[in-house]
Amino acid sequence: MALPKLDTPTYSMTLPSTGEEIKYRPFLVKEQKLMLVAQDTKDVKEAYNNLKEIIDSCTFNKIDIENSPIFDIEYMFLKVRSKSIGSKANVNVICPDDLETRQMVEIDLDEINVQIDENHTNKIVISDNITVIMKYPSLKDTTIIEQDNANSMIEMITHCIHEIHHGETIYASADMNDLEKKEFLESFSIEQFTKLNDFFDTMPRIRHYVNVKNPKTEVESEVLIEGLESFLA
Repeated sequence: MALPKLDTPTYSMTLPSTGEEIKYRPFLVKEQKLMLVAQDTKDVKEAYNNLKEIIDSCTFNKIDIENSPIFDIEYMFLKVRSKSIGSKANVNVICPDDLETRQMVEIDLDEINVQIDENHTNKIVISDNITVIMKYPSLKDTTIIEQDNANSMIEMITHCIHEIHHGETIYASADMNDLEKKEFLESFSIEQFTKLNDFFDTMPRIRHYVNVKNPKTEVESEVLIEGLESFLA
């Protein structure tokens, strides 16, 4: 005898990167298990693969999750999480006055949005005749880059170059290999390379400020929470 199937509600959200409206549903028990693993694991690739599977299922496999900008992924996950187990979440933050005391703070996920810097651009003017067009890091890119150093930064920029404009000539990323891109980047001056770093520093991201009171010192501070790992902490 076939068991009854439960109806699952659907909701709509607007993707920050494109303005496209998509449908989504809350995650189910099988997906909650994946979320718990993502929260507990120290393996970045495993965590992001689990998040990819959760979001893919909950958006009805209509989105190219692996190549979506990471801030779209973060935003979609928070929306799904809010409709699944409630909009209230406890976040573990470090009190900035002593940089060691941790305190739980309750936040409302429905109040969190992707923040966009008004000066941000993906068209990076390197010189009078060279402009680099960047794309946003995807979920796939973030799993490739695991270390925070100069080499990993070059690696990330290499993956995020969309086009290089040299006068009237346009070089598409698909027509260049990684070695050619790296050699191109290594020829930059420090000032020129900083312009590319600024693209990442100012790109859209989920950000939220909370007030926290250190129970040891009684000092109240404002703390910035950003990046999906912070909201999962």
